[in-house]
Amino acid sequence: MALLGIRVVELAGLAPAPFCGMVLADFGAQVVRVDRPGTLADLSHLGRGVMEKLQLGPDFLLQENPRLIYARLSGFGHSGSLSKVAGHDINYLALSGVLSKIGRSGDNPYAPLNLLADFGGGSLMCTLGIVMALVERMRSGKGQVIDANMVEGTAYLSSFIWKTKKSGLWCEPRGENLLDGGAPFYTTYKTADGEFMAVGALEPQFYQLLIKGLGLKSDELPSQMSQADWPEMKKKFADVFAKKTKAEWCQIFEGTDACVTPVLTFEEAAHHNHNRERGSFFTDEEQCVNPRPAPRLLRTPAIPSTKRDPLIGEHTEEILKEFGFNQKEIDELYSEGIIESRKSKSNL
Repeated sequence: MALLGIRVVELAGLAPAPFCGMVLADFGAQVVRVDRPGTLADLSHLGRGVMEKLQLGPDFLLQENPRLIYARLSGFGHSGSLSKVAGHDINYLALSGVLSKIGRSGDNPYAPLNLLADFGGGSLMCTLGIVMALVERMRSGKGQVIDANMVEGTAYLSSFIWKTKKSGLWCEPRGENLLDGGAPFYTTYKTADGEFMAVGALEPQFYQLLIKGLGLKSDELPSQMSQADWPEMKKKFADVFAKKTKAEWCQIFEGTDACVTPVLTFEEAAHHNHNRERGSFFTDEEQCVNPRPAPRLLRTPAIPSTKRDPLIGEHTEEILKEFGFNQKEIDELYSEGIIESRKSKSNL
C-alpha cells in the first residue's frame, strides 16, 4: 500500500477529520485516533485551539521533531476574524461563494448534503496537503504545518467557476445556466414510476442521440443552444420522460452515448452491473455496504478494512503499551481519569 510506514495521530473531531484519517489508513498509513467521550456539542469545539491548550501546538512539537507534518483542519482557518467562530458545512459553503451558485431558479440556495465543504474542501484538501508535505519532506528532510480549512478548500474546488465567469457560462441567475440545471439537456427528469433519470447531453452529437431516444425530431425543435427556448424545452422533455418508467428509459439509453443514466439509490448503486463488475463497493463483517477506496493504485492498491469500526477507547491500553507505557503507568492514568477504555463484548 502506498502509505505503508506512515504513522498518523488524529485528534478526533466531527466527520471531516476522521474521513481524512480513514483515507490515509485505507492507503496504508497507521492511524491512531485520540477520542474524547462526549456529546455532539462537546465534539464541535475539539478542533479550535485544543492542541495549544494541551501544550501540543506545532511550534513545540516541531522543535521536538523537525520532520513532523502537522495538519490542522478547520472551518474558517487558523487566522482571520472568524477563526474562532463555530460553523458547519453550510456556513463554509456560503462564505466561499459556492452556495450562491447552487439551487433551482427562483428557489433559495441549497447545500448538496454536507459533502462539498466538509469532505471535498475539507477532508480531501487536508489529505492532499499531507501527501504533498510527505513528498516535499523527501527533498528537504523537514516537516511543516498544514492549514487546511473548508472555506478556502471549497473556493479552490470551484476554480473552474471562477475562471469561466467571463465566458458566459454563469451570466444568468442561479438555476438558469448551462451547468446548473437551466439547460433542458443537463438536468434530471421524473419518470412514470416516480423515479428519475439524469441527462447530461452537452455535446451536439450526444444531444442528437438524446433527441432520438426521446422519440423527437430535431427539425421540429429549436436550436440546442437557444437559451430563450430552454424553459419550454424542459417542459417538453419532462412530458416525454413522464410517459415511461425508469427501467424502460434505461433499456432505451443503455449502451448509447446519449449521456442519460438512472438516478440510483445507495442500494441500487451497490448492485448496478457496472459497479459490480468493477467491485466498486464491498461488504464488511457487519454486512454493511461501503464504497471501495478511490483512486485505484494498480501496483499498490488500497486495502479497506472489512472489520467493524472500533469502539472509543477499545485499544487504549494496546496503543499506550506500543508507545512504551507500562501497566503501572496505565493504571495511574485510569485512576486520575485521564484515559478511559472500552472493550467490545463477544456475541456468545
